[in-house]
Amino acid sequence: MSEPDRRDPEAYLRQAAREGRGRLKIFLGAAPGVGKTYEMLIDGMQRLKAGVDVVVGVVETHGRRETEALLHGHEVISRRAVDHQGHGLGEMDLDAILARRPGLVLVDELAHSNAPGSRHPKRYQDVEELLDAGIDVYSTVNIQHVESLNDVVASFTRVRVRETVPDSILETAEIEVVDIPPDELIDRLKEGKVYIPAEASRALNHFFSKSNLTALREMALRRAAQAVDAQMLDYVRAHALAGSFAAGERVVVAIGELPSAQGLVRAAKRLADALKAPWTAVHIETQRSLAFTAEERGHLADTMALASRLGGTTATIPAPSVVAGLRQYAADARATQIVIGKASRSWWFELRHGSVVDRLVRAMEDVAIHVLPGDRFAPPRRTARMGPWGKPADYLWSTAMIALMTAIGRLLVQTIALGNIALLYLVPVMFAAASFGLRAGLFAGLLSSLAYNFFFLPPTGTLTVSNPENVISILVLLGVAIVTSQFAARVRAQADLAHGSARQNAALAGFSRQLTAAASQDELMHAICAEVGRMFDVRTVLLLPSPDGPQLRAAVPPEDRLEQIEKAAAQWAMDNEQPAGRGSSTLTASDWLFHPLRTTRGVLGVLGLAREDAGEPLRSDQLPLLMSLLDQASIAFDRMALEEEMLDARQIRERDRLRSALLSSVGHDLRTPLTTIISAAHELKRQHPCDLADTVEAEALRLTRFVANLLDMARVEAGALPLKLEPVDLFDAVAGAVHDTRQSLGRHEVKVDILPDIPLVRVDPTLLHHILINLLDNAGRYADPDTPVTIQGQRLPDAITLSVIDQGPGIPPGSEARVFDTFTRMEGSDRAKHGTGLGLAIVKGFAEAMGLGVSAANRADPPGACFTLRFPQASILSPLADEDMP
Repeated sequence: MSEPDRRDPEAYLRQAAREGRGRLKIFLGAAPGVGKTYEMLIDGMQRLKAGVDVVVGVVETHGRRETEALLHGHEVISRRAVDHQGHGLGEMDLDAILARRPGLVLVDELAHSNAPGSRHPKRYQDVEELLDAGIDVYSTVNIQHVESLNDVVASFTRVRVRETVPDSILETAEIEVVDIPPDELIDRLKEGKVYIPAEASRALNHFFSKSNLTALREMALRRAAQAVDAQMLDYVRAHALAGSFAAGERVVVAIGELPSAQGLVRAAKRLADALKAPWTAVHIETQRSLAFTAEERGHLADTMALASRLGGTTATIPAPSVVAGLRQYAADARATQIVIGKASRSWWFELRHGSVVDRLVRAMEDVAIHVLPGDRFAPPRRTARMGPWGKPADYLWSTAMIALMTAIGRLLVQTIALGNIALLYLVPVMFAAASFGLRAGLFAGLLSSLAYNFFFLPPTGTLTVSNPENVISILVLLGVAIVTSQFAARVRAQADLAHGSARQNAALAGFSRQLTAAASQDELMHAICAEVGRMFDVRTVLLLPSPDGPQLRAAVPPEDRLEQIEKAAAQWAMDNEQPAGRGSSTLTASDWLFHPLRTTRGVLGVLGLAREDAGEPLRSDQLPLLMSLLDQASIAFDRMALEEEMLDARQIRERDRLRSALLSSVGHDLRTPLTTIISAAHELKRQHPCDLADTVEAEALRLTRFVANLLDMARVEAGALPLKLEPVDLFDAVAGAVHDTRQSLGRHEVKVDILPDIPLVRVDPTLLHHILINLLDNAGRYADPDTPVTIQGQRLPDAITLSVIDQGPGIPPGSEARVFDTFTRMEGSDRAKHGTGLGLAIVKGFAEAMGLGVSAANRADPPGACFTLRFPQASILSPLADEDMP
């Protein structure tokens, strides 16, 4: 611990990368209305008065007079006009700001999604470009817009925010929390300072309840504290500052080879959860670790795996002693809490070896030490180990070295003092201890003292010592030999630990390079099997899940098949995310050991290992390396799967784009001749009435509706549906649709069952008209002849439903959702009749564009199909609509 603190290279590089880049300050709030924009404008004005060149890139005042007043005195960059679905939008003019190049720009609502056609889809990406240009930025964001907290916020507010910013934005920004008590925010809401009164009354009952605001406030404060703590640690590591800097808690638990260490891990987990702190399980690898039995190494691996499953990070640190290793790691990690177990030792043991806990407490005065005492952490009684005995050749080489030094001493005995000859024997002692271990060193020390006595101390040729001074020389030689051998053996053990750690790191680096070089999933799976098999000298297989059970996808050497017991073990490993097979605690009759490849998306597959001699696939000391390799393989496998999914998604988007272009082109090209045909047929009927003219006109009108469906489908898939929401009476909407489809309905009687006092709904009347026409046309074509078609409207507690019901064979069971897919026609049912398969797809696209739900189902009495539109509470016009206000 005498080494001076060094700068962390990665932290220093991150600090250097920020040089020349603009600084970002985020005003973080728990909810709308806390005053983020107000505070940002005040800070901007103060910077402006201090001589900084400040401009307003974009600020949303939401009609708040006090916020609008703060804009006076600021230079405001005009927004860029964007036409979107027939509406004019104003977006931040990024190019104008870059050309103006101010010292500071104010950019409100960091999570905002830009209109289509903008350079970046998200406003935070615009801000990144401004920062890269060296321009400082002030911005605002609410805690519910932080990506990692999105699901947590939705779980208790019941509102999912779709506009989010990545957590990495907060990690590099200066954060100022704009906070007011929930009661004060609720008062502002009631006074109309956040939303207009009608919206405020609804918001108070939902998003802005006191319990929600209190939880959001705590999340904002904690998230800001985490970001500040991460930035502080980055700074102190980059500048090699000493101290724990305990602004935030960080827990480290010291674990060993005993089964009871798992209790320490669970205790550390509970402590970290109580402190809301990150935690790490660390094993200090010392010379003693080399003497671990296979069972003890297995216990250590199990404890490491438990820590990983509980959400902690794990580390193995080579060090000369447990105290030195823990002290160094705690200093590097800036730990504030250490959890360690104290075994029940005898007074004689502590007198000889001392207490690790006592030394740790004395060495780390600025860190809290949590000691878990008791016999449950005591190790089993065992004899002290000095290391392995070694091979007979080790002792022969030590003896040969002593003989060589004796020969040299006999040659020099006449020219140098007798005491100096004793120093020659230190050479074989150090050689034996450094090369063969402590036992060989002690053997060399004892044999050297005997050789020195026999060949050099008078009377020579005997082990008798005539001069008492020579007795002291022998004892000193023996003592020096013992101490020297201990030091040499300790250095050798540390070198072995360092060599093992370097070898493992090199193996991991080489494995990572092999995985990165794989160009396809098949190459990746083969590389995983080949590298793991080479490192552990085992046979390997990789299986992926499938509906028929585990499917063999790669093997080294190639395997044609696996026995049923192996497949059962692989399936169990997939289902339970735990090892199974030989060497585990489950299905040990299998010759293979299967380990799952786990990712955040679940188990992607299992890797199997087996030996040619059907022995244990792995030694216990090899398990940590295998787990590290599996982690890397899982990440690479997940990355490859995501890349393939992205490629498929791009191909689907390209296919949909081409199809939409084709639909639009065909639709526009057919519309003009169809209009001419309809006009000619109408004139022919007027001048020469006949059935042929009626048929021409009817089929032309049907083809016109088909072309209209093509164009509508193209607009749905392109997301180019202009919405004009207005109050609509459902009874009037149904009456208009029935009138326009009277010809396609033929002899089907239409029964309308809608209560006269049903509320108005806020929808686009044109799109709703198209929906009803398609549903009625669908019913008229597919219902049994001369059966009625019923349109039924119902008022539910939280919605209004409008159903179109026909009488006929209905929809094939299990296909209720597929009928809404584009160009889908159900075979073997009434849905197999002539049609394009576009009508119901258009119904779904139009309904989703207006925020409505649509579903299909079968009726039993009388049999037939029922298509239901669901108008949620948010679209129902009532004095107090229960509308969530994010």
